[in-house]
Amino acid sequence: SFVKTENGFGYASELVKLIRDNQYSFCLGVAGYPEGHQECRSIDKDIENLKKKVDAGADFIITQLFFDNRHYFEFLDRAHKASINIPVIPGIMPILNFKQIKRFTKMCGATLSSSLLEKFKGIEDDIEKVRQTGIDYAIEQCRELLENNAQGIHFYTLNRSNSTLQILENLKSMAET
Repeated sequence: SFVKTENGFGYASELVKLIRDNQYSFCLGVAGYPEGHQECRSIDKDIENLKKKVDAGADFIITQLFFDNRHYFEFLDRAHKASINIPVIPGIMPILNFKQIKRFTKMCGATLSSSLLEKFKGIEDDIEKVRQTGIDYAIEQCRELLENNAQGIHFYTLNRSNSTLQILENLKSMAET
């Protein structure tokens, strides 16, 4: 549980406001949570908090990782209804280690659908099969997002850029055909 330091910030919107009030001249991105922030009591309240960051001066939003694009599209709808009209960049993390991603999603509040879990059934301990299945899934996820006007993709690589490069090459070749 987060504990605010003395004279520190309790919320990201306070930091955004400080930056803008001091007229620092750089582009400023903030976090968004398609499935809701794990410490927030409701998605509506989470969107309200996101709006505070945007109103304080954010230029764009990068989302927390998600594995079901439906969450991203619903998040966009809620954001637009709240008059949030800055770019919302989807955050994608290729599944390269199944056990690690299960732990990671528990920590950040993201979910793994039963259909996605089914793709890894029986291969959880095969590092290469998990890696390739995760990359293939991320390619399809990115393709759908871009085809539906996502304004870019943010990759969470965790210092494993080779998989991201493979995804980008595949997306590039799809775009050329």
